Amino acid sequence: MSVLTDNIARAEAYLARFAAGGVLNHIGGRSQPALSGETFTTISPVDLKPLAQVARGGAADVDAAVAAATEAFKTWGKMPGSERRKILIRVAEGIEARADEIALTECMDTGQALRFMSKAALRGAANFRYFADKAPQAEDGQSLRTADQLNVTSRRPIGPVGVITPWNTPFMLSTWKIAPALASGCTVVHKPAEFSPMTAKLLVEIAEEAGLPQGVLNLVNGFGEEAGKALTEHPGIKAIAFVGESRTGSMIMAQGAKTLKRVHFELGGKNPVIVFEDADLDRAVDAATFMIYSLNGERCTSSSRLLVQETIYEAFTARVAEVAERIKVGHPLDLETVVGPLIHPEHERKVISYFDKARREGATIAAGGVKMGETGCFVRPTLFTNATNDMAVAQEEIFGPVLTAIPFQDEAAALALANDVQYGLAAYLWTNDLNCAMRMTDALEAGMIWVNSENVRHLPTPFGGVKSSGIGRDGGDWSFDFYMETVNVCLPRRLHHIPKLGG
Repeated sequence: MSVLTDNIARAEAYLARFAAGGVLNHIGGRSQPALSGETFTTISPVDLKPLAQVARGGAADVDAAVAAATEAFKTWGKMPGSERRKILIRVAEGIEARADEIALTECMDTGQALRFMSKAALRGAANFRYFADKAPQAEDGQSLRTADQLNVTSRRPIGPVGVITPWNTPFMLSTWKIAPALASGCTVVHKPAEFSPMTAKLLVEIAEEAGLPQGVLNLVNGFGEEAGKALTEHPGIKAIAFVGESRTGSMIMAQGAKTLKRVHFELGGKNPVIVFEDADLDRAVDAATFMIYSLNGERCTSSSRLLVQETIYEAFTARVAEVAERIKVGHPLDLETVVGPLIHPEHERKVISYFDKARREGATIAAGGVKMGETGCFVRPTLFTNATNDMAVAQEEIFGPVLTAIPFQDEAAALALANDVQYGLAAYLWTNDLNCAMRMTDALEAGMIWVNSENVRHLPTPFGGVKSSGIGRDGGDWSFDFYMETVNVCLPRRLHHIPKLGG
C-alpha cells in the first residue's frame, strides 16, 4: 500500500462518522442538530463529492448558545487562572493526541496539503499551551503611586464572546482566537466558516474531554447572513473576533454597532515582498515562493505582490517562474503535494477570473494561469510579470497561488508601490543595507514587517494589520487587551483635602 493510499484510507475512516451522523452544533455540552432541522452540504474540493451534512444554525441556535455561554461564564469567569491553565494544558495534549485525525480531516475539507496541515494541528496545540501558561497572570495589572494615592489596575474577562473563523486554515486559526479567550476567563460561541466546518467540531469535543466545563465553548454552524449575523447582533455577546474578508469585517462592525460591541478584525492583505538588488537573492527567491505558493496561497499574510528592483527584475522573476513550474499540484494527502485544490468551486472561479483580467490589462502570464484536470478545484501556481500597480491583479486580494511581479527603480519608488493599496497587513523586505532597511520599515504601512525572512511567527509578538487589513492585535498580552476589561482601583495613602461645597 502506498503512503497516499494509506492516508486516504485513514482519512475516510475519520470522515465516516461525519458522513453517517453529520456535523452537528454543540451547545451547553450537547451535540445537536439545528433547531430548524435544516442542513447544508460540505464538499471536498478534491473531487467535489459530499463529505457530510452540516447543521444550518440560525438565530434560535445562537440564542441557545449565548444562553449556555452566559450561564457558564458565572463560574468559568471566576475560576482562578491557575485552574484554567490545567484544563487548557489538557486541551493541548488532546489536540496533540488527535493531530493525525485533525490534519487528515482538514486536508479533505479544505484541500490544503498534508505537509502543511500536519504542522497546523500542532500549531493549534502550541497556541493552547502558550495561552494556558499566561492564564494565571491574565488578571494582573500595574501599581501606580502618587503622594496621596495608590492606583491598582487589574483585568477582568469581558464575558461571552463570539468567534467567527475562516476556511483557509480553520483549526489553527480557531485556536488562535479561542485559546486566549478561554485563558482570560471568557466563554465562547464559535461560528466556523461554512466551507470548512468539520474540525471545529473536533476542537469542542477535545476541549470537553479535557475537562472544559459544558457551555464554556459552544459551536453553531451556518451561514454568515444567518448564524453569523445573529451572533454579531446578539446583545448577550460582548465582543466579536473575526478573521476573514475586509468587506465582511465592515458588515460585522455595522451589525455590532447597535449593541456597542468590541471588535477584533484580522482581514485581507495584498502584501508586498520587496527585493533590492543587494539582497541575498537565493534566499529571497525561496522566501517569496514559499509565502505565495504554500497553503495554496490562501492566507492573509501571503506575499502576493513581488516588487523587484529593475536591475535584477528579469533574472529574478525568471527564477520564480522556474520554481512555480516545478511545484507539484495534486491530492492533498500526497506528501509530495505542495499545492492542493482550492477550497470550493466558487473560490476557484474567482481565482481563475484573474487570469483573464491579467491578460486584458496587459500583464504577462510567466507561469501557470491554467486550471488543472476535469474534477476538483486545481489550478497551477501562477506568476504575472510586466504588471503595474494599478492593475486589478496588483490591487485586489486574489487569495490563491497567484503572484504579481512589478519592477521598481529605487527606494522611493519601492515604498510608493508597497503602500499604494488599501491593505496593510504584512510586508517582507530583502536588503543587506541596514540604513535602507531602517528607512523602509519606518515608512511601510503594514502592521507586521519581516526583514530578510518569510513569515516566522513568535507567539508573544503582536499580529495584526492597518488600513483595511484589520483592527486590533493578537499575540501575547495584546490578546488579553481584547478579551478583558481593565479596571482601576484608587486607594488613599493619606488623607487629602476634599473641596467643600455649599459652606
